[in-house]
Amino acid sequence: MEMNETAFEGIGAYYDLLYGDKDYSAEAEYVSGMLRRANARAKSVLEFGAGTGRHGSLLASQGFQITGVERSLSMATSGSTAPSSSGGFVCIPGDIRTVTLDRTFDAVISLFHVVSYQTRNCDVLQTFINAEKHLVRDGLFLFDVWHGPAVLRERPAVRIKEVEDVATRVTRIAEPELDSQNSVVRVRYTILAESKHDGRLTTIREDHYMRYFFPTEINLLAHQTGFTVERSEEFLTGRMPSEATWGVAYLLRKSV
Repeated sequence: MEMNETAFEGIGAYYDLLYGDKDYSAEAEYVSGMLRRANARAKSVLEFGAGTGRHGSLLASQGFQITGVERSLSMATSGSTAPSSSGGFVCIPGDIRTVTLDRTFDAVISLFHVVSYQTRNCDVLQTFINAEKHLVRDGLFLFDVWHGPAVLRERPAVRIKEVEDVATRVTRIAEPELDSQNSVVRVRYTILAESKHDGRLTTIREDHYMRYFFPTEINLLAHQTGFTVERSEEFLTGRMPSEATWGVAYLLRKSV
């Protein structure tokens, strides 16, 4: 099975522009609420897959101390300079499967389907094991993944997105291919970035591999790695997951 070793190394430069319409504030409020309902005293948080630091900096402004880990060097560099009104966010380069920090945290979070980028069983297991290793007793592991029933019922479709700012006009074409034998969708991204200054066109192509999960898999993974599943729901809305729910959030608690 293919890996995501180079994902975002090219398109990471356009990440914030492509997701400028994403409601990071609402998502940070949702994550904050989930964590504080489960542990009102939770403060220290390790973020697996911090991206460009948007979630981390917003959570820091709400009083959390966030340490972000990001494999994409370009995104980690951007994340390390993300604004945080409280100064409670730092981002370091690293692989969420293997990074080792000399401390434990009240919670580990992994947002925007980062866990779905772990396509092989060994990758998912390493991620869960590493999360457990970095948690205090009764610590929380909050993440969201692609929901298998929705992926198989609705099927991924070709999507085109056009965005721009004062300097650049970007077109992103996403062409998915379903591999149901491995529960993976290969998304072939083509980025066309046109400079408004001189008309120069930059073309970037990346393949991203996304794994979708079923609740029984998450329950088994949790049991194998020292967690119990405390809650699962549609990300952001809190509704019960259905065959129309693409993103499901899971809240796990360290049980040993």
